[in-house]
Amino acid sequence: MEELDVVVIGAGVVGLAVGRALAQAGREVVVLEKERTIGSGVSARNSEVIHAGLYYPTGSLKAELCVRGKALLYELCASHGVAVNMCGKLVVATDDAQLHALHALQARAQANGVPIEWLTRTQAQAMEPALACLAALHSPTTGIVDSHGLMLAMQGDLERAGGCVALDSAVVAGRVQADGIELTVHSPGAEPTRLLACTVVNAAALHATAVAQAIQGLSPRHIPQAHFAKGSYYTLDGHAPFSRLLYPAPQDAWLGVHLTLDLGGQAKFGPDLEWLNVAEPDGIDYAVDPARAESFYAEVRRYWPDLPDGALVPGYSGVRPKIYGPGQSAPDFRIDGPAVHGVPGLVNLFGIESPGLTSSLAIGEHVARLLGHE
Repeated sequence: MEELDVVVIGAGVVGLAVGRALAQAGREVVVLEKERTIGSGVSARNSEVIHAGLYYPTGSLKAELCVRGKALLYELCASHGVAVNMCGKLVVATDDAQLHALHALQARAQANGVPIEWLTRTQAQAMEPALACLAALHSPTTGIVDSHGLMLAMQGDLERAGGCVALDSAVVAGRVQADGIELTVHSPGAEPTRLLACTVVNAAALHATAVAQAIQGLSPRHIPQAHFAKGSYYTLDGHAPFSRLLYPAPQDAWLGVHLTLDLGGQAKFGPDLEWLNVAEPDGIDYAVDPARAESFYAEVRRYWPDLPDGALVPGYSGVRPKIYGPGQSAPDFRIDGPAVHGVPGLVNLFGIESPGLTSSLAIGEHVARLLGHE
């Protein structure tokens, strides 16, 4: 049985950030990824938005790690030549109820230490003439990033610090031992491999709860139930007359149909929210239903009245690794170390959905601190 120092399970943006942080702290790190490429799961199916930290409860991990992660992410993009655009975002109110939500959001942003500016209708329309609203909040530090370029930069840092990524390596079982955590790893066309790791970080995203359940010696009471929520994106057929991201004022757990831009200026709308009745993430159908776009038009026209008929075409979809179900309040990130579950050397990352991409480098720092690296 091969003995290793640190094994990180999952080479998405969060797993790579954690592996990078631990390697830079002097640990010998191997990141195991069950797919043939890095970042081909949740990290490949998102809006690539760098969130400012407006929405999350003050004092929560989401708020703290988003704000810290945003700063680290912009720094890494600048130092590593990763494509990024701090384009800013307008959160808009189109009725009186949304005005109330906008005021509450402004207060939360200020409490979280996030730059925010209240705009009148005239001020907002001076920035985005095609916009319809009563008022808006301007978030100047929101941006967009090349997520694949970001992950390649993280992988490069990991490898320069002595770590490595092993692809086609699925963790299928685990067992807590007196001297570490034994993992069984399956690779196509090969006999299963047994590893003994001093430290294991479960950053398996959609598969995180299944990986935790496969580790004998971890109490089931420390493993949340997994829920999967699909979000579909629709691309605009044509040019959008906007240079910033546009979000409706939030009035529930879902942030509404928003307009985001990619680095080439192409606009897309979404994601919507579709709870899936699937037991395993490998059974998820990522096809985008063209008919679901019909519900987008009325929502988008609240802030962009001139959206043409038939302009939304199916783009792509992603699935959020949720640890709560329909009708329940969204919990904080769960980053469970030994102090929570009692297993030395094990860290489980559960429910790392948005703002996971933005928070990734700060999550790496946080996990390193949990494991005794300041």
